[in-house]
Amino acid sequence: MPPIPASITAYTLTSALGAGCAATLAALCGEGPGLRRCTLPGLDLDTWVGQVEGLETAPLTGALADYDCRNHRLAALALGQDGFRERVAEAARRHGAGRIGVFLGTSTAGLNHTEQCYRRYFEQGRDALGADLRYAHTHTNFALAACCRRLLGLAGPALVISTACSSGAKAIAAGDRYLRAGLCDAAVVGGVDTLCATTLYGFQSLELLSPRPASPWGLGRTGISIGEGAGFLLLERAASAPGQSALLGTGESSDAHHISSPHPDGDGAVLAMTAALARAGLAPAAIDYVNLHGTGTPVNDRAEDRAMARVFGPGVAAGSTKGATGHTLGAAGAVEAALCLVCMAGGLLPGTQGTKVQDPDLALRVLTHPRPGAPRRVMSNSFGFGGSNCCLILGQP
Repeated sequence: MPPIPASITAYTLTSALGAGCAATLAALCGEGPGLRRCTLPGLDLDTWVGQVEGLETAPLTGALADYDCRNHRLAALALGQDGFRERVAEAARRHGAGRIGVFLGTSTAGLNHTEQCYRRYFEQGRDALGADLRYAHTHTNFALAACCRRLLGLAGPALVISTACSSGAKAIAAGDRYLRAGLCDAAVVGGVDTLCATTLYGFQSLELLSPRPASPWGLGRTGISIGEGAGFLLLERAASAPGQSALLGTGESSDAHHISSPHPDGDGAVLAMTAALARAGLAPAAIDYVNLHGTGTPVNDRAEDRAMARVFGPGVAAGSTKGATGHTLGAAGAVEAALCLVCMAGGLLPGTQGTKVQDPDLALRVLTHPRPGAPRRVMSNSFGFGGSNCCLILGQP
């Protein structure tokens, strides 16, 4: 018998589609534009990005001033949406601040801040670097958890996972394990990642950046569009805090096929999906919608298509939202988990924005436009560099 799933008692997200659940749902229903041409200062790249508005003018101040950087500004913005901070405070009153863990994913953390410091160093001289670098409070991965713990007033176990594009999903799985092990009574789980030059030029060097908006599963697709975003969920034991949604199952694998390419037949993806189904005690037919990893690169989409065929066959409803949000990298698993919860609550099956004509060589027919629906159980896929894979199953307990 599968274990009793953890309740999801609150969730929120912020991305290029908007800040909060309501804005996200409205943008998905209206197929509102999320991606735009990259105009970030100092970047000469012909690509599109999913940029969150307003971060440049929203510094962290007071007790959080040392943590001020783009990544933590985005985290603070997201945590302030949808009553999330208030729900965490309620949980802290029930369980105690020391019994609530923080488990987050990121890939570049505060690297944007470090880039700015060194750019100023080379442009203005040695003295310009000064004390503003604040490496421990901005650049290190754990700084994200430290900042969020302080912002939320929590003192339980904390960790940050950085496994490329599976980071946010694996952080959710880690929080679930801590709950099951009795190491905490509630867990703030999620992921945050922001745009920076290192990421964009790095993907450009791999010839993976698309010169036009990403079109997952699309004919003639040319690569990914990088985005930034933050997603958070509050997990609690169902016995103490029943919720309308639950984390039904998680599945992780590492095929280690190649440093940047997935196994061509999707072996690692199959292992992660089947593990999530087994943990949830569900057959593939019980899944109403699959949120694909769906990056829009020829190799990644083809490998995921083969994996989907092996687990589900061609008939399952599925799509990718990365054509709307961009690929939010270390935050993607958390952002898309929250997005799935938004769609389940809003009665929507999201479309695959940016994809007009599907690649006929791919077996799975994705939803190209949003349509009304009532998905009860959704799988969300996150497959990272190095063959690091994680699948989540969310839905009604």
